[in-house]
Amino acid sequence: MAEAADFQGASASPARRWLRRTGALLAGAPLLAGIFQLPAAAPADAAGQESLQAASSAGSVSVAIDSLSPSTPSEGDTVTVSGTVTNNGKQTVTGAHVDLRVGPPLQTRSAIDTLAKKSDDLQGASGEKVGGKYTEKFSALTPGVAEPFSISVPADKLDLGRDGVYQLAVALSGETSAQPWDQLLGIQRTFLPWQPEEPGTRTKTTFLWPLVSSAHMAAETGSNEQQTPVFRDDELAEEIAPGGRLDQMVSLGKGLDVTWVVDPDLLASVDAMTDSYQVRGADGTTSPGRNQEVAKNWLAELQQAVTGEEVAALPFGDPDLASLAHNGTNVAGSLSHLKEATDVAEETVDTILHVKPSTDFVWPVDGAIDPSIVKVATSAGADKVITRSDSLQDNLSYTPSAARPIGGGTTAVVADSRMSTAFQGDLTKASASTLAVQRFLAQSLTLGLQTGKQRSVVVAPQRMPSVSQAQAMAEALGALQGGNWSESQDLTAAAKAKPDPAANTRVPSASAYPSSLRKQELPRAAFEQIARTQDKLDKFKVILTRQSRVVTPFGRAMNREMSTSWRGRGVAAVGYRDGMESYLNGLIDGVKLIQKSETKLSGRSATIPVTVQNNLVQGVEHLELRLTSKNPTRLKIGGDAYEVQRVTVDGGHAQSVKFTTSANANGRAEVVAQLYTEDGQKYGAPVTFDVKVTEITPTVMLVIGGGVLLLVLAGFRMYTQRKRAAAHEAAEDDTAEADDVIDGPQNPEASGARLQGESEAGSRADAPEQPSDPAPDTAAESADPSGTGERVDR
Repeated sequence: MAEAADFQGASASPARRWLRRTGALLAGAPLLAGIFQLPAAAPADAAGQESLQAASSAGSVSVAIDSLSPSTPSEGDTVTVSGTVTNNGKQTVTGAHVDLRVGPPLQTRSAIDTLAKKSDDLQGASGEKVGGKYTEKFSALTPGVAEPFSISVPADKLDLGRDGVYQLAVALSGETSAQPWDQLLGIQRTFLPWQPEEPGTRTKTTFLWPLVSSAHMAAETGSNEQQTPVFRDDELAEEIAPGGRLDQMVSLGKGLDVTWVVDPDLLASVDAMTDSYQVRGADGTTSPGRNQEVAKNWLAELQQAVTGEEVAALPFGDPDLASLAHNGTNVAGSLSHLKEATDVAEETVDTILHVKPSTDFVWPVDGAIDPSIVKVATSAGADKVITRSDSLQDNLSYTPSAARPIGGGTTAVVADSRMSTAFQGDLTKASASTLAVQRFLAQSLTLGLQTGKQRSVVVAPQRMPSVSQAQAMAEALGALQGGNWSESQDLTAAAKAKPDPAANTRVPSASAYPSSLRKQELPRAAFEQIARTQDKLDKFKVILTRQSRVVTPFGRAMNREMSTSWRGRGVAAVGYRDGMESYLNGLIDGVKLIQKSETKLSGRSATIPVTVQNNLVQGVEHLELRLTSKNPTRLKIGGDAYEVQRVTVDGGHAQSVKFTTSANANGRAEVVAQLYTEDGQKYGAPVTFDVKVTEITPTVMLVIGGGVLLLVLAGFRMYTQRKRAAAHEAAEDDTAEADDVIDGPQNPEASGARLQGESEAGSRADAPEQPSDPAPDTAAESADPSGTGERVDR
C-alpha cells in the first residue's frame, strides 16, 4: 500500500545543496579513476576491511540521544542535542569524536517506522556531517565508561530545505589499537520535524488522556451506618500520592488540551478514601487507611484540571467489551451488568468532578473490534466506538479522518495506530523517551503533509500509561500544541467531523480479531460465576429491610469483576471473584435456623419452638418458616402435615416461632424446618430433628378414670341422701298435722313420743358420712385429651 505524500516543490536550499554535491563528485572523479587503476589490495588489507565491516556491524560504542531541543525547531532556533556515548568494547577508543549528520526527508509514514526499528544500525544511511565546529571530541573512551556530550547548532546550519521530517543522526567515530584508523563505531538516529512556516491547513488532533486503574475496592463494607469501605490493598494510595502514576497523569494533563477519558470506578474509589476506610492486609486482617488527605488533594487537583475540558466517562469499572462479546453474551444477565455500569457512570462523574461527562463513547481493548464487539458495545446506549486504524484498516495512500459510519447509527472513531502506540514499551531511559517523542511528532507532521485537505486525527494511547510513558506523552503533546501544523479538537467534535467517503466502513470479521488479545480475555466461567453471584444476591435482597446497603456495593463489585484491568492477570481475577462470592455466602448464612436436638412430647398435644437467628446488622422480613412432619399419621403440625408462619427478625437478634402439634401414636417422627422467601424460594439450609411422642399408658388412664368416677359417685350419693331427707321430713310434717287434727289434746303422751322419735331420725339423716362408709359404684372415666399449650424445650 502506497503512502506517498503529495509534497510541494523543493525550495532553493535543496537545489543549491544538489549543485554543491554534484560539484564535489566531479572534482573527485580523477581521484576515483586513479583509485580504480590501483592493483588489488593485499590479503592483509582485505582482512582489515572485513574486520572494519565486522566492527561496524557490531556497534562497539552505544550512542544515546537523551534530549533534543527544541523538538520542532523553526528558523532562527538553535538545535541542541545531548546524550552519552559508552564504549562497550574491550579496547580503548582513541581520537573519538561525535558528529551530527542530517539525512534526506522521509517521504512516507512507513519510512519513519522502518528507520525507528533500525535507529542504531551502522550499515544504514547516516546522512551528511554538519561538520565544522559542531563536533565534540574525546581523547579516549575507556571501556564501560559513559561520557556525556552536548552539541548545539543553529537550525540554518543543518541545511534543511522543504517542509518534512528529516533524519538526524548522532555518530561516534574513532580508532582502536586493533584497527588504527578512523571508523564509525556507533550511531543513533532520530527524527527532526521541520515546518518553519504556517501551513495552509492544520490537522485537527484529538488526544485521549486516560484516567483508569485496576479494581481496588472489595464488595465488603463495615457494619456501621456509614458502611466503611474495604480496599483489597493500598496500591491506589500509591498511585495518587505525589509522584505516583495517577498523580503524574493529573499533573501532566493539567494545562494540555486533551479529552479526559475517566473510569468512574476510579473516582468512586478515591472519593471513598477521603473518609474512613479499611485496608485488607496479606494475612486477611483489616487496618484503618491513612491516606485521606492524599485522596482529597488528588481529587481537588483533578477537579481543577478538568474545568472547561471535555470529559468522557467509560462504563463503571471499564468492562471488557471483547470478553463480554466473545464469552459472556450466552450467559444470562451479563449484558444487564454493562447497562448498569453505563447508567451509573454519568451520575458518579458529575457528583465527584462536578462536570457533566459524555457517555456516548465506548473503548474496546486496543481499539480492536469485530461485529459482536460493536453489537455489545452499543447495547447499553453508546453510539460511538473508539477503534484503531490497525483494526479498521484503509487501503489508501493517505490517512483519512477518524470518524466514519459503520451502520446501525453507530460511528466508529478510528484512532491512528502509529501515533497511539508511540509511547508503549520501556521509556524509563531518556534516550527511549526522546526517540518516542520525536517519532510521534514525525508521524503527525508527515500525516499532515500527505494532502492539502484538513483532516481529524484521534490518538488513543494505552489505558494505563506508566509515569515515564505519561511524561513522554505530555512532552510530545506540548510540542505538538506549540507547533504550527496541528490544532486541538475534542473527541465529540472529532466524532461529528465529515467522514471521508473513500474510508473503509466495513467492520472486520471475528476471525480478524487478534489472537494475542483473545488469549487474555475473561473466560466463560468468569461470567457464569458472576451470574451465580447475581442469582444469590437476588434471592438474598428480598428479605432485607435496607436492600441498598447490600445491593449497591455488590452491584459495583460485579462491574469490577468484568474490568479490562484483569487482562493478563487471570489468577488475580479468579481470586477477586471467589472472594466476593465467599463474602456474599457469609452474609446469606447470617440468617439461619438454629439446630435442634431431639424433642420429646409427653402428651397428645404441645408446642414446638423453632429459632431463627439474624446475625446481620439490618433486620430481615418477607420470610416464611415452614415446619413439616415426615410422618403426619403419628405427628401433625397445626392439624396437618405442615404449618407456615411469617418471620421478621431485627438485626442482631433471634426469634422463636412456635408451632402447635398433636400426636396420634407413640414413637419418633422426623420434622423438617425450612425458611422460604415470600415467592416460594428456599432460603438457607433446612434443620431436621426428631420428635419422640410418649402417650399416656392404659394403667395411668384407669387410675385417673377410677378416681374421677369415685368423685362423681360420691357427689351423686350426697345429692340423693339430701333429697330423701327432705322428702321424709316433709312427709312427717304432714303426718303430724293429721294427728293433731285427729287426736288433738286427748293423747299428749303418744304425740310427744312420736315427735321425739322423728327428731332423732332427722338427726341421724343429717349427720355427715364417715370414712368407713362403703363407697358407691361409679361409671367409666372419660378419655378426652389433655389441654393444649404445653411448651417443649429443645
